[in-house]
Amino acid sequence: MTKIREISADQTKLGAATLLELRPRWGTTDALVEFVDTDLRPRGYRLAGVFIDGNDSAVAVMGFREAWHTAWGHHLYVDDLVTAATARGNGYGDLLMTWAKHEARRLNCEAVQLDSGVGPDRAAAHRLYMRHHLAITAHHFTVPTASH
Repeated sequence: MTKIREISADQTKLGAATLLELRPRWGTTDALVEFVDTDLRPRGYRLAGVFIDGNDSAVAVMGFREAWHTAWGHHLYVDDLVTAATARGNGYGDLLMTWAKHEARRLNCEAVQLDSGVGPDRAAAHRLYMRHHLAITAHHFTVPTASH
């Protein structure tokens, strides 16, 4: 049986290994859990995960937050959306996108927003977003401000 549920702060580790596949810059699940719980959650970041019977860890994870911007108004912003490599192709990303749209409606958001990287390795993710009727409405620009 497949279940989607929010992952609370005391359970962040249940989604960390899957999230680390998308965000390897954190190096270890412990470092990622520390960042999520110490820096992101106090700023409104939340996690939802897909759990299947026989597996305590989430096979797919979505990091998101409720936000307000002059450009987009009140919206649900998806920071992270990933399915573990071993679980891809089972529709878990679709389940999380549907869950996000329901959560956005529950919060009376105007829309769901997300940014996505570009390149051939992102084609499957882009197909998922298009299936869920997300439109490409902007370019995202960035410039580093310090060396790391």
